[in-house]
Amino acid sequence: MLSLAWPLFTELGLGIAIGLLGTALAAAISDTAGAAFALANHVSAMLFILFRIIGAGVSVVLTQSLGAGRRDAADAVARAVLGASSWIGAFSASVALLFAGPLLRLLNAPPEVLPLAQPFLQALAPALLLDAWNASMSSVMRAHLRSREALAVVVVMHSVHLMLAWPLMQGWGPLPALGLPGFAVALGLSRAVGLSLHLMLWRARLDLRPQRSDWWRLPRRELSAVLHIGLPGAAENIAYRLAFMVSVAVAALWGAGALATHAYVSQLMYGILLFGLATGFAVEIVVGHLIGAGQLHAANRIVRRALARGLVVSVGVALSAALAGPWLLGLFTTDAAIIRAGSVLLWLTVLLEPGRTFNLVVINALRAAGDARYPVMAGAASMLLVLAGGAWFLGAFCGLGLPGVWLAYVLDEWIRGLLMWRRWNTLAWVPMARAAHRRLRSA
Repeated sequence: MLSLAWPLFTELGLGIAIGLLGTALAAAISDTAGAAFALANHVSAMLFILFRIIGAGVSVVLTQSLGAGRRDAADAVARAVLGASSWIGAFSASVALLFAGPLLRLLNAPPEVLPLAQPFLQALAPALLLDAWNASMSSVMRAHLRSREALAVVVVMHSVHLMLAWPLMQGWGPLPALGLPGFAVALGLSRAVGLSLHLMLWRARLDLRPQRSDWWRLPRRELSAVLHIGLPGAAENIAYRLAFMVSVAVAALWGAGALATHAYVSQLMYGILLFGLATGFAVEIVVGHLIGAGQLHAANRIVRRALARGLVVSVGVALSAALAGPWLLGLFTTDAAIIRAGSVLLWLTVLLEPGRTFNLVVINALRAAGDARYPVMAGAASMLLVLAGGAWFLGAFCGLGLPGVWLAYVLDEWIRGLLMWRRWNTLAWVPMARAAHRRLRSA
């Protein structure tokens, strides 16, 4: 677990740090630019969630196949996912490029935010395609327990992005100042570098050499196994993202200042959940290998230990962030009203994070065990009624504002988290895990 978790922790931490830096660079232009940066990135993340249709299943299918000694099946799945990533990435990029304006207006983008957010979102379109390829190739590397190599690619990508972002945004020498689109151009160039490195590592470490047809073919047998896990997992992620976007649209009702507050605190929250997220991904990889090998008791012990540690760390980190709230928010803005409002939200995050840890760790474990449908069936109602509906009811209808939106986040995470833990604790996942092991053994 540790050998997998620390590279994942570092990789995710770098990604979150880039998001924080990007928000800070945008906020240095103005709080309106900071709000535009966040809103466009929310739409981009919503489109990228389509990749979860295959991304949620590829790690599970690969780790189970490798745990059962089926390297041939794992390689076939890796090639199939590459082609699926091309189609999904191209579709997401096209939507961002052609429908940026309508999507942002759907989120109640304030009039002063829309002219900044729309060209930025359109400039992000090519990076969506490149990110789809990089994400699938990185997932294959991690499933083969090559987390350190995957981390090295991420370090190079983010380094390139950092070196290019500020000069392209602010202008340097003969380069004109591009503003927010400069951040997107730097992102696309860094992802192109990452794709080249992934191709080199696939050949050198995994002996995988994609053929030209692998970039567009959609082999039915391999993808059906991925979709069996991925479709429920994607449905859960899509439901969450859509419900979350409703809460962002509610925050946008109160103008650019509220949207900027939501953006700054959300970026800090990503740092708080980092340990739980890395633990959840590591649990998914280890549990998948153990299920493929038929070691169900060991999988159960791993999940319980990981959850206990995750709860302790998440509470400690959230409490530290709340105590340092005014200073942390001061890195983004000098607006006293935003700092006061954001500090309240960070204290509510202390209540939120333990519930989120249940979701991050246990849902990934259930998915790795083959129990992919229960999380979406149990969680969809909470996301719709508590997260989306609660954000509107508590925030807008009851007049609580952004604290009401955050209370909806707290209630949703705890309801879903406890439902997931009950599912794992009662061993309801065992029949699916045994069926997956039998299927691999008979093959």
